[in-house]
Amino acid sequence: MARLFGTDGVRGVANGELTATLALELAQAAAAVLSRGRTAEKRREEGRKPIAIVARDTRISGAFLNAAVTAGLASSGVDVLDAGVLPTPALAYLVADTKADLGVVISASHNPFQDNGIKFFAVGGTKLPDEVEDRIEAWMHEGVLVPTGAEVGERRRFADAEDRYVLHLLGSINKTLDGLHIVIDAANGAASAVAPQVFADAGAKVTLVGAEPNGTNINDGVGSVHIEHLQKAVVEHGADFGIALDGDADRVQAVDAEGRVVDGDQIMAILAVSMKREGKLRGNKIIATVMSNIGLHTAMKEQGIKVEVTGVGDRYVLEKLAEGESNLGGEQSGHIILADHSTTGDGLLAGLKLAEEVVATKKSLAELASVMKVAPQTLINVSGVDKTRLQENLVISKAVADAEAELGESGRILLRPSGTEKIIRVMVEATEATVADEIAGRLASIVRSELS
Repeated sequence: MARLFGTDGVRGVANGELTATLALELAQAAAAVLSRGRTAEKRREEGRKPIAIVARDTRISGAFLNAAVTAGLASSGVDVLDAGVLPTPALAYLVADTKADLGVVISASHNPFQDNGIKFFAVGGTKLPDEVEDRIEAWMHEGVLVPTGAEVGERRRFADAEDRYVLHLLGSINKTLDGLHIVIDAANGAASAVAPQVFADAGAKVTLVGAEPNGTNINDGVGSVHIEHLQKAVVEHGADFGIALDGDADRVQAVDAEGRVVDGDQIMAILAVSMKREGKLRGNKIIATVMSNIGLHTAMKEQGIKVEVTGVGDRYVLEKLAEGESNLGGEQSGHIILADHSTTGDGLLAGLKLAEEVVATKKSLAELASVMKVAPQTLINVSGVDKTRLQENLVISKAVADAEAELGESGRILLRPSGTEKIIRVMVEATEATVADEIAGRLASIVRSELS
């Protein structure tokens, strides 16, 4: 049987694969597994119950899934603080700040509105390792906790959740953003209200796009996966730069004043140089993934900064950061983790720190981004194929080997099934964009032919 959890929680079409029943059962199993730590036991000794914080993004399905998750937790004897619509990193921060026993975010991040997902956070606001997810999945087949009477949990509104998160973000920067004009694309998602508030409170002039959620327009032509909307807005408004978030605001992409994209790798390079200059980059090392551009490795080597590589997924970057040898990591997609301030990727936090560096250096975002030369990279998402057969297909393996021989040391190829979507990603880097395009297209055609 296929594993229920992907690289970032459980996702599927809302009311299709991801039903209210499944959400309730997941919450009951999570309550059984995650409410048995020392903090929860101490609460029980004091006659109190374990505490969970629940938040969601703006998808129309979020309401009924939130109700199901809350029912599952409360029926298992867990008190629920409902934070409403809030970014994923805000939930992670609040779990740590309030010393809650677990947190749940109902979001499918950058996916279209029809999808939704359930992400769990443990004590301290950390994502779950694979073995804990496996325990939750196993518990779903072993029964549930069935307290009665006064032992069942209750649901309360977490009234000041957003304000606490805003204060946390503002406390992460040392300079005001006075004089900066920033365009923010909130993807019609969870940060539609909090993003303009925090940047305005920090002193910036804010122009807002993609901040009119209606339940079905999250990520729809806006946000970090549709950066062209922000590019146009930055140029039209004559802004200093812009940032684009995804649906749950755990990732960010930027755009300079000329409309050029500054992606997650470049943002990480800028922040790494800044932190090293300030003596704040632990171990003079950053954590990246196999998807990071080869240009990031070259730039960091020139700056005397080491790069350690993990598998794709911010949770694996987080696991490395938790070892304490570095405090900065992330992905090209825009998951930027500043471990001194956050336990997960935080698009707003990374955007604030980027703006702070513009102010501190008096350089434009384009000047700062020039620290890294991006190698031409082509990424093709092949949908409608059986991604479980990728590793065993000899035709695809030979095609990749032949293409790698063709590139030699001047490029790189990566084929991987997505952990959050039903697609296979084909990524090719080369010294020339035309070469990357040709090889990626060729391999994508072979993948589609072999696995359809």
